[in-house]
Amino acid sequence: MSKFSKNLLRIFTLGMAGLALAGCSVAKSGGGKGTHQDKDTVKVGINIELSGTAAGYGSAEKQGIVLAASEINKAGGINVNGHKKKLKLLIRDNKSAIATSASVAAQLATKDKVAAVIGPATTNCGTAEIPNITKASVPGISPSATDPNYTRQKNGKVQPYVFRACFQDTFQGKSAAKFVDNKLKAKRVAVYADNSSDYGTGLAKAFKDTYKGKIVDSQTYSAGDKDFNAVLTSFKSKKIDAIYVPGYYTELGLIIKQARQMGIKAPIVGGDGMCDPKLVQISGAKNATDIYYTTPFSTNVAAKNPDSKAAKFIKAYKARYHTDAPTFSALAYDAVYLVKTAIEEQKSDDSVKITEGLAKIKDFDGVTGRITMDKFHNPEMPIAIEKLTNGKVSDSFRVE
Repeated sequence: MSKFSKNLLRIFTLGMAGLALAGCSVAKSGGGKGTHQDKDTVKVGINIELSGTAAGYGSAEKQGIVLAASEINKAGGINVNGHKKKLKLLIRDNKSAIATSASVAAQLATKDKVAAVIGPATTNCGTAEIPNITKASVPGISPSATDPNYTRQKNGKVQPYVFRACFQDTFQGKSAAKFVDNKLKAKRVAVYADNSSDYGTGLAKAFKDTYKGKIVDSQTYSAGDKDFNAVLTSFKSKKIDAIYVPGYYTELGLIIKQARQMGIKAPIVGGDGMCDPKLVQISGAKNATDIYYTTPFSTNVAAKNPDSKAAKFIKAYKARYHTDAPTFSALAYDAVYLVKTAIEEQKSDDSVKITEGLAKIKDFDGVTGRITMDKFHNPEMPIAIEKLTNGKVSDSFRVE
């Protein structure tokens, strides 16, 4: 997912300039021979947002990563050509900052010589790490960077060392539109998108390109905005059947709260940026009713199949953290097992071989569903939509 505030956009420009000065130019292919691990350990770097604007997502992903690693080590470790090796996590906080993410990636890939990097959570921080992991020939897999261009170079070719464990924004936006059309039967929809992020604008475009009904109004807000009453009042006067609000929980919680307080009862639909418990904390549980969002992981769907890998993950997560498993934890958990699978199928923990293994992933049985990597290192995977009632997941739907 991409989380750009106006300040982050300014930082991005300065940060990329700083990368060039530091000699961190983007390579079309790996500049090194890859990293090699010691006899008994496979080091995996974690470049994640544990503080700053995206800390909610990063902290959830860290928990999924730690759970996966503990399970792997408890079972004996990773099988590297017949020899079991323990997984060692090197966890670093990129502070939700582009320049920090780039330096963390350099530390992990070049100095620590990790076999792979998991993270960052956001597209902007993920993009910043690409030059350094590419130069070191170390694969990076983001659990949640959904911008369509994340895994592609400017020339349209695949970024050779960049992968993701989540679906793309276009897939989310199209799926939400089909749901609004076919399930909600909404004929008149207003769109209210975060214009300070590629995530918000990308989802909005995909939704509007796919939705068959009438878009009665389309407005935008920026990250950090607090008062949405004027736009919501305008929506209310236009007899809307639903509102599509692609963005993040920080603003969406307030949008939901203010909409319900002024008497807007229409369904509010969003993307996976809603998949954080803080959304309900901000909106208030009572206001979080008739709320829908696209997600790669549904606890409700998993509960219907108690023998599934997803159900077992939910149980293990609850036992360890004493709370329900959020989507971002599930995505990160799968990312760890994707790296493990690549190592074991290639019979090598050499970073170049792991990259080859990740690109060949097919029918991986993850907690978020069955995953196959396409030629652009994007997972082909299922999508669900969850419904909130009084702040709790009350129903879920598969979108075909």
